[in-house]
Amino acid sequence: MKRFPSGKYGRQTLKFFPAPFRAPIRAFASLVFPFQNGQVLVCDIADRGWCIPSGRVEAGESSLDTAVREALEEGGAILTAVQYIGCYQIQERNEVRWADCYTGAIDKLVEIQVVAESKDRKLMDLDDLPPIYHLWNPLTELVFQHAAEIQARDVARRRNA
Repeated sequence: MKRFPSGKYGRQTLKFFPAPFRAPIRAFASLVFPFQNGQVLVCDIADRGWCIPSGRVEAGESSLDTAVREALEEGGAILTAVQYIGCYQIQERNEVRWADCYTGAIDKLVEIQVVAESKDRKLMDLDDLPPIYHLWNPLTELVFQHAAEIQARDVARRRNA
């Protein structure tokens, strides 16, 4: 199993656990790495800047449902072949929360659904992310690489099927 370094976000310590690991409790949030032709979709989110679609899991919603919803709302991306790739453990003092992570193929780009939250979107190569991504560090870089590898394998598998 791959090893990922810890990261920081303000006072929070972030750790990433790749699939098949599952969080021991329900995820409070979900993130999705949407890909099209080897590029990842990032959105310009108010108060965050450029990042992948993400959001809180709502009552009665699974983290997978959240990932699909956020991709559409924030990025105008309709996804296919969405798959779980791991989860973040987010710890601040004695509180521990979990955020599930997914990757998916962009089937179609439509108008951004929540323009008050997402100001823009763009497809980017991973190498172009470091100067613009809101939280770029060694952990973020490795999780992006992990998502891209899983997505590339899935694309190749679907082509050969």
